[in-house]
Amino acid sequence: MTAAHATWTIEKVTWDDERAAALRAAMDAEISPRYAEVFAAFDERTRALLDADFAVDPSTIVEVILVTDAERRAVGHAALRALGDELEVKRVYVAPEARGRGASRALMAELERLARQRDAARLVLQTGDRQPEAIALYERLGYRPVAVFAPYTRFAGSRCFAKDLPA
Repeated sequence: MTAAHATWTIEKVTWDDERAAALRAAMDAEISPRYAEVFAAFDERTRALLDADFAVDPSTIVEVILVTDAERRAVGHAALRALGDELEVKRVYVAPEARGRGASRALMAELERLARQRDAARLVLQTGDRQPEAIALYERLGYRPVAVFAPYTRFAGSRCFAKDLPA
């Protein structure tokens, strides 16, 4: 299934789609260095607990979408995860060459549409204090800060947000 958004096409895929996995790996390569010194300061046990907190069990993922450009290259990724009674936005990433042209807005709009189809009243998400561009995006899109929720409570750098979805 695909949906067009201006110059972008949104495509539903599975978590194990090769393009989706490659975009998640690119996200990790870009974001992990921002937190390297923070995680290096933790003892081994705490690092293991945090790794478990941030791990994504693919069986909890209910939607995965990619944004592709005019040449049909996958340049963005996002997912929805069932987290208790909520739906959580996960792994939003747009490749550097596609930034600033609305790809992240297209991804988020599609996640919100999919969440409404699943009768979600709101979406929640977690990002980190060393990702100011992500925080700015979410705030521009109407997400408001909320208390840090599980499983992210162990990490002091967590910043959590929520957005009510109109019916």
